Amino acid sequence: MKMQFRRVVVTGMGAITPIGNSLQDYWKGLINGVSGAANITLFDAAKFKTRFACEVKGYDPLNHFDRKEARKLDRYAQFGIVAANEGIKDCGIDLEKVNHDRVGVIWGSGIGGLKTFQDEIEYFVKGDGTPRFNPFFIPKMIADIASGHISIRYGFRGPNFTTTAACASATTAMIDAFNYIRLNKADMFIAGGSEASIVEAGIGGFNAMQALSVRNDDPKTASRPFDLDRDGFVMGEGGGCIILEEYEHAKARGAKIYAEVVGGGLSADAYHITAPHPEGLGALNVMRMVLEDANMKPNDIDYINVHGTSTPLGDVSETKAILSVFGEDAYKLNISSTKSMTGHVLGAAGAVEAIACIMSVKEDIVPPTINHFTPDPAFDPKLNFTFNKAQKRTVRAALSNTFGFGGHNASVIVKKFVA
Repeated sequence: MKMQFRRVVVTGMGAITPIGNSLQDYWKGLINGVSGAANITLFDAAKFKTRFACEVKGYDPLNHFDRKEARKLDRYAQFGIVAANEGIKDCGIDLEKVNHDRVGVIWGSGIGGLKTFQDEIEYFVKGDGTPRFNPFFIPKMIADIASGHISIRYGFRGPNFTTTAACASATTAMIDAFNYIRLNKADMFIAGGSEASIVEAGIGGFNAMQALSVRNDDPKTASRPFDLDRDGFVMGEGGGCIILEEYEHAKARGAKIYAEVVGGGLSADAYHITAPHPEGLGALNVMRMVLEDANMKPNDIDYINVHGTSTPLGDVSETKAILSVFGEDAYKLNISSTKSMTGHVLGAAGAVEAIACIMSVKEDIVPPTINHFTPDPAFDPKLNFTFNKAQKRTVRAALSNTFGFGGHNASVIVKKFVA
């Protein structure tokens, strides 16, 4: 007998991104094609190959935390808490009435507290060798601490952990939460991810891999997915929160519903530590898996928010996979890479991009792939990459792809909610 899964819906969201520090500001930035890239201000990048990034703008931790608390939180954890606070408020849950044992937190981060790690090691190396470390060094740095802080803040005692799958981390968190709810292990999850790796070690490390764009003369147009002159990704930072809830639980409390989550897929390239499979095999497999999990056919999808990092190899392999999975239906899709605007927020990418999909389904508009100037003959010109301007269309369902170093692939599908 086939197992009957419970339905899972989205009842709240929160975002802090390089193009908007709230859900609505982020969505407005996406639809208007705003670039979040500019010269780095978080440290002196004058000697680095890449001197720009997509930083969160106008962020003051003291607007969200008291001074003492802020000192105990790495920037990545701060972003996670800020996004979660907005998402929890947005979902309208009554914290006095909810069963805290049935609410969990699953949060993704690819790296965690990189700034904290860098600062503490630098302080030690510059000292006299005496091991003087901040007592908050470890609890500030570890990648799971954001989920811990969120659960402590609200008293949520359900499943609580962090997913680390490089740039697929937040999507993996969302899929885990989706599965726990539909299997009746919980009623509600705060899911998402956050990252803050615009530090010397982050930029320098990715520069050493030749992964970042070096278009220092024109940062705003440096993230160019599917453009002939793309030369690497642009580092971003921020966080995204998605409140997932069992449908009957949401209905009973009269919650607003943005969309329904209907499928999740996970696969591995099993190919290379950083390069994608040249034929997009892992991406192909994960998209087939997510369609099967959602019991949907390729022609049921209207929009794919692609991983689309603006790297020479990645963009090509993902497009090959889409053509393999969707066939002729690929030409009916809207495809876009919102990383052209936000940059690559690493472990948080899946959350902020799933939010873009959810809002696209809700509002029937597809955000663009900006910064397209020169067609690349490697891409089929009949594919609609939603270049440079948002496009209105009915979006019945949207698929979000995220792929990470190590060959980690994760895809999720959201669709219009119908009671």
